[in-house]
Amino acid sequence: MKGSVLVTGGAGYIGSHACKALAAAGYLPVTVDNLCAGHARAVQWGPLVKIDVADRPALDEVFRQFRPLGVLHFAAHIQVGESVRDPGKYYGNNCVATLRLLESMRDNGCGRIVFSSTCAVYGDPRRLPLDETHPQWPVNPYGWSKFTVERMIEDFHRAHGIANLRLRYFNAAGADPDGELGEDHEPETHLIPLVLRAARGDGPALTVFGEDYDTPDGTCVRDYIHVADLAQAHVAALELLEQGGSHALNLGTGQGYTVRQVMQAAARVAGRDVPHTVGPRREGDPPVLVADPDLARSTLSWTLKYPDLESMIAHAWAWMNR
Repeated sequence: MKGSVLVTGGAGYIGSHACKALAAAGYLPVTVDNLCAGHARAVQWGPLVKIDVADRPALDEVFRQFRPLGVLHFAAHIQVGESVRDPGKYYGNNCVATLRLLESMRDNGCGRIVFSSTCAVYGDPRRLPLDETHPQWPVNPYGWSKFTVERMIEDFHRAHGIANLRLRYFNAAGADPDGELGEDHEPETHLIPLVLRAARGDGPALTVFGEDYDTPDGTCVRDYIHVADLAQAHVAALELLEQGGSHALNLGTGQGYTVRQVMQAAARVAGRDVPHTVGPRREGDPPVLVADPDLARSTLSWTLKYPDLESMIAHAWAWMNR
């Protein structure tokens, strides 16, 4: 065993997949989660400590008990629309709770953190594909909360030497290829599970928000990355931080797909049509978001195992039907 790693939000979608990848790499993942959005059943490869990340005394006790060599920090609220309606919830949870975590790391001698950030820190694209030098100007409180946490982490690096990697995801998708884990949000806001629920008939018809964008078929274009590939990137990031440093990296494939292309791929995988309606554009939806992932690939020596959209959808469909 290489040592323990504290995983905040390890009962959630991406966090639980990262725990599985950590265990496969020889680490003990210690999940810290209040289960407000995660699921205890997803914690299968190490202990679950049911506390809130903002509970500093409880967090200090976890650090003293397990002496983790690093932290993977996933715990956050993630719904863009909700962040607009209730910004205090997002700044309180995403920013204030992270401050408590960083203080506990500082005071307990834990010197590595991999942060689950987002391409939302860039805001509306000025050029494509998006690389790490693109200006950052988020367009909603969710994006600003992640932007703020990135700044906090950099400041703790400069003041206290906490090595860090801020990983800016594009669209996480798919499910564990072994069928042990999958995506289970409530409410669900991500496109692929909504498409598959509509195809199965156990969810409402999909609403396509706008079909008049300047894209190949008029619908928004997004860059989807398999959750298992994301998980492996976190393990690689943790190991890179043995060398110290402070970095930000984009995690995507560099390939964009329209909403209609996702629907068509889902129909092929499921063998069913996807019931849908067309609604108006959503405020704040950029027409195209596609990553330039070259820096992450070279920095982490990381390659995608499941780069194609149909593999992501097939794994999500298989898990949904278990």
